[in-house]
Amino acid sequence: MIKFACFERTVEILYKYVVPKPRSDCTKGEQLIVTFIAGYIAGVFCAIVSHPADSIVSKLNANPGGGVVSAAKELGLAGMWKGLFPRIIMIGTLTALQWFIYDSVKVAFRLPRPPPPEMPESLKRKLAAAES
Repeated sequence: MIKFACFERTVEILYKYVVPKPRSDCTKGEQLIVTFIAGYIAGVFCAIVSHPADSIVSKLNANPGGGVVSAAKELGLAGMWKGLFPRIIMIGTLTALQWFIYDSVKVAFRLPRPPPPEMPESLKRKLAAAES
């Protein structure tokens, strides 16, 4: 779920702050580039979030019968983060490719793509009132 939420939020941010034109004005190729970049960022985020827990699980698999707390103590804080960079490269690339392939298939088969999410009018009014 984190990967999906991060991907969607990253797409919104890229179109709002990085891409110099609205999504509706972008070509399919430009949209696919944004998809790849957002997928990579989502993959990196998920790799960072899940790495300590995955390190503990790997330690538990290597030493059956041990507990989570003992595995965490044995690894230590630095040990839980060991190997993060290769994981970022692997998960970031895989996630970017997954989203890119998914969107490419939708483009190839001319399947509808959902419009970017819009902020609800009630929230727009509330923000406008807060800025005043």
